[in-house]
Amino acid sequence: MHHFHGSIEVVCGPMFSGKTEELIRRVKRAQIAKQRVQIFKPAIDVRYDVEDVVSHSSQAIKSEPVENAVEILLKLKDSTRVVAIDEVQFFDDAIITVVSKLAARGYRIICAGLDLDSRAIPFGPMPTLLAMADEVMKIHAICTVCGAPATRSQRLVASKELVVIGESDAYEARCRGHFQADDAEEQGHLPLDAEIRPFTTQFSN
Repeated sequence: MHHFHGSIEVVCGPMFSGKTEELIRRVKRAQIAKQRVQIFKPAIDVRYDVEDVVSHSSQAIKSEPVENAVEILLKLKDSTRVVAIDEVQFFDDAIITVVSKLAARGYRIICAGLDLDSRAIPFGPMPTLLAMADEVMKIHAICTVCGAPATRSQRLVASKELVVIGESDAYEARCRGHFQADDAEEQGHLPLDAEIRPFTTQFSN
């Protein structure tokens, strides 16, 4: 039984915003405090390394790839006090149960991931994780078109798949104004030139 309070921290934002760097920073501070940390990432993320969590700026830290969320519970060591999970958006909804259970048992959970997918729609389990988190840090990238704060990940390659693992050859960070999703109208998003009527409310006595 752990005799301290658990917590859930979520670091989110678009690609190239520094989410993994922030996760690594928090992990290293926990290690300086002599807390036992385990870092996990989804096994499908092999962009830079099969095992290490690696940021776009080449910062790296040793992690344990897992095929699913339940595997995190199976690999957890008794001495662990801090659990860090990178690219958390790639897990299914079971990650919500896993994170909740661990926090209830007294673990500090640090999650990093994309809050929006390439259609600018909330990504997988992220909405629930953000709502249940004790702390949320939303980081902006820089729009490659205008230099404004970027909150979206613009996919540059044609694909109907929701998950396409890629780097700067496949994605760019974009602001709201310069982001365009191929299927925006299908997903209920208004096209940029759509007419928006004023909102009016009528009250009756």
